[in-house]
Amino acid sequence: MTVHDHATTPDLIPSQVPTHWYNLAAELDEPIPPHLHPGTREPVGPDDLAALFPAGLIAQEVSADPYIEIPEPVREIYTMWRPSPLIRARRFEESLNTKARIYVKYEGVSPVGSHKTNSAVAQAYYNSIDGVKRLTTETGAGQWGSALAFAGAQFGIDIEVWQVRASYDSKPYRGFLIRTYGGTLHPSPSDLTESGRAMLAKDPNTTGSLGMAVSEAVEVAAQNPDTRYALGSVLNHVVLHQSVIGQEAVAQLAAVEAGADVVFGCAGGGSNLAGLSFPFLREKIHGRSDPTIIAAEPSACPSITEGEYRYDHGDVAGLTPLLKMHTLGMDFVPDPIHAGGLRYHGMAPALSHTVELGLVRGVAISQHDAFSAGVQFARTQGIVPAPESTHAIAACARHVANSDKEEVVVIGLSGHGQLDLPAYAEFLDGKF
Repeated sequence: MTVHDHATTPDLIPSQVPTHWYNLAAELDEPIPPHLHPGTREPVGPDDLAALFPAGLIAQEVSADPYIEIPEPVREIYTMWRPSPLIRARRFEESLNTKARIYVKYEGVSPVGSHKTNSAVAQAYYNSIDGVKRLTTETGAGQWGSALAFAGAQFGIDIEVWQVRASYDSKPYRGFLIRTYGGTLHPSPSDLTESGRAMLAKDPNTTGSLGMAVSEAVEVAAQNPDTRYALGSVLNHVVLHQSVIGQEAVAQLAAVEAGADVVFGCAGGGSNLAGLSFPFLREKIHGRSDPTIIAAEPSACPSITEGEYRYDHGDVAGLTPLLKMHTLGMDFVPDPIHAGGLRYHGMAPALSHTVELGLVRGVAISQHDAFSAGVQFARTQGIVPAPESTHAIAACARHVANSDKEEVVVIGLSGHGQLDLPAYAEFLDGKF
């Protein structure tokens, strides 16, 4: 991957759009444990996944190839916002009084304002070539739901979204965005599905969870032969699609630095952090650099730092395959924090595996500390971070405060917070 030298500056560093996705799983000495069928507890095969996913994504889920070519229609849409900028956060550095050089990989430039579009476009494409006309999905903060609605509009696919109730109520603008792109939106749990009705019967006032929303979306897809399901994080093919982030960042950083010393990303389901960090781990595996990877998760939903590493369902109703991951348990319902995209009980199997191998470590960040760092970043750099991303910013600030090293630090800024300003208002009004 080359860099456009004529446009390179120390503050805003471009690169070319990657031509291939990078699959870290192919380069690990110890393979990622397979997904298991919930009934037989045997490794799932293509036939087990065919009711939910198109053939192209199923092949990616189990691929042993280190690089998979990005189809030209997907890459063409990527060029609407990719490459995303790598920005030297000089004013933030000054506010932290640090010797570290902090770079931010900013995904808020995508049409929906987050990294989610990287996988949404790919998933919509592979479903379209299989003739699928309708996709169901879940969403927390609404970033994934709006991304898939945008992608569906590009390929003529109807999108039906179940949004976690806590976010549906507190983040109405993302719902408006989903509808603007042509998607249909329901709060979850809803009375539209058997699983939703069961959850409401158990607790009519539940704030919902991503696990509940997954159950509803999977149920509808499994019961309708013309419908498939799309997942916004966790699974291997989603992690794969997000690798465009890290591949660009590695190339962009190489224009001005020898490599990264520390990489921070927020972690909920895991696709954002994996997409950023796995290409940096590639550099580590091949001896070109030796970065430390930090997963910043919310203290209200700390699957890495407090969860168990075991097989668990990805949803509440137990409709999904069993995944080997760090989990708080499929029934865990986190507090209704504002970082709706991080309210998931488990962590991507690929990312969990790298934690077990000692390649990634987790830190838990409180909501107050996260928003405090987000406000500091906004006031110095001008970008209002998504609540999810503030966790990575806070983890970085905590790290450099305890270090006098001249380190090169990369933060994954997974999206902007312009549609999350009511959450910032609550923080500024002292209501947390």
